[in-house]
Amino acid sequence: MSTRVARDAGHRLYSKRRIFLLASVAALSSGLFFADFALSPHPSGRALFAPPYAHAQNAQRPVGFADIVEQVKPSVISVKVKMNTGGDSFTLNDDNPLRGTPFEDFFRRFGQQPDIPRFGERQGPRQQRRQYTLGQGSGFFISADGYAVTNNHVVDKAEHVDVTTDDGKTYTAKVIGTDDRTDIALIKVEGRSDFPFVHLADKPPRIGDWVLAVGNPFGLGGTVTAGIVSARGRDIGSGPYDDFIQIDAAVNKGNSGGPTFDLDGNVIGVNTAIFSPSGGNVGIAFDIPAETVKAVVAQLKDHGAVTRGWIGVQIQPVTNEIADSLGMRNARGALVAEPQSGSPAQKAGIKAGDVIVSVNGESVADSRNLARRISAMAPGTSVKLGIIRGGREDALTLTLGELPKERQARTDTEERISPRGVEVPKLGLSLAPARNGGDGVVVTQVDPNGTASDQFQAGDVILDVNGKAVSSPADVRKAVSDAQSDGKRSVLMRVKSNQGTRFVAVVIGNA
Repeated sequence: MSTRVARDAGHRLYSKRRIFLLASVAALSSGLFFADFALSPHPSGRALFAPPYAHAQNAQRPVGFADIVEQVKPSVISVKVKMNTGGDSFTLNDDNPLRGTPFEDFFRRFGQQPDIPRFGERQGPRQQRRQYTLGQGSGFFISADGYAVTNNHVVDKAEHVDVTTDDGKTYTAKVIGTDDRTDIALIKVEGRSDFPFVHLADKPPRIGDWVLAVGNPFGLGGTVTAGIVSARGRDIGSGPYDDFIQIDAAVNKGNSGGPTFDLDGNVIGVNTAIFSPSGGNVGIAFDIPAETVKAVVAQLKDHGAVTRGWIGVQIQPVTNEIADSLGMRNARGALVAEPQSGSPAQKAGIKAGDVIVSVNGESVADSRNLARRISAMAPGTSVKLGIIRGGREDALTLTLGELPKERQARTDTEERISPRGVEVPKLGLSLAPARNGGDGVVVTQVDPNGTASDQFQAGDVILDVNGKAVSSPADVRKAVSDAQSDGKRSVLMRVKSNQGTRFVAVVIGNA
């Protein structure tokens, strides 16, 4: 056979293989999987693929999750709610409860009509119906007498809650209490004392541990997915107590409030959020840790609400630049931007610029760690705070207050300011005295090429520089010059904006 003929034959064989693979992928993508392949024999008489079970006797069957699933799945419930929200979502105004929702087309394509309760009520000869919003999520029993955990956002503002167990039975549930700060809710089903339940894990998982997520994605119910713990301690910007477990098990809409299990059948976390540009699973889901769930559920069960300790400070992380400006050897603790008026912190003598580095002798890693530590304590508890002030360590004792139910309104510093001001060339800022003799110096313009361009915006008010109050652009210029003369690489400014008060470490540029 000539080289060209051989090459053509090779191309034909490669093309056949490629078409087969693409066809297989197409079949899989359409939801079909064929266990047995009818393949034409290779020209040489040797099969392209070995028979499916040719090596079954020599290969060890992989360990599956069936035993664990069989153990824990009966404790997982589907949570369905109805709420009267003025028609913010779809309304039930005909005989199809899914009309106008994303699920209508989904079930039509598969030729199914799910049995979803209709909450519409006929009113008069025109057959008008009351308009309700439907919501679906997941949950799980934590006791035999019907206490169950789900997400706050699943049952928030619900007028009626139904739960469906793994055996298909439906019960009415009562909301015992909710906590929007951690997105945890406790509900209760009455009438039975033999519900299958699971335990919350006593120890946190390790990164890389296998996990199973069980829930009610898209209302399908009883769905199990597997993955691993991808990360811990995630901050996704949902609040000051963010401490999520990240997993890569498939989690979708409707999984909210459902449990994630370890291989011992204990709940390591509650599914609460996913990261998804498209709205579907991309393998990044976030769980509320079991430790947090335990603490919140205990208070909800006893009191119907959660109370948290409060010291009353606005805090921020200590960056390397801020640590350098404060003369600290490394970045640690939580920097106090401003103590709130009348708060336990202010009464104890805590000042703006203090760095809280320990609570009752245990070190504080960062601002989030401090917030979680304080919130876990009961109001009225006496705590000892270790602080760094002016480069020296000190300690203060205070009694925790109760975290206010609503956040205090932030001071509005947004004003209409003249674009003219005195330029500070080292920073790229144009400054002007505060209006009506107010505190600080107002930033009127920001040079995009200046060293502080990414840290300020017009309207910000600089209150002090390196611990010294400023009231004119000249004060700022002098403070920057003094810092440069002392060999410092940055200056620490306390800045007020419409987001609150914060500290900013600004690298000193060339004149």
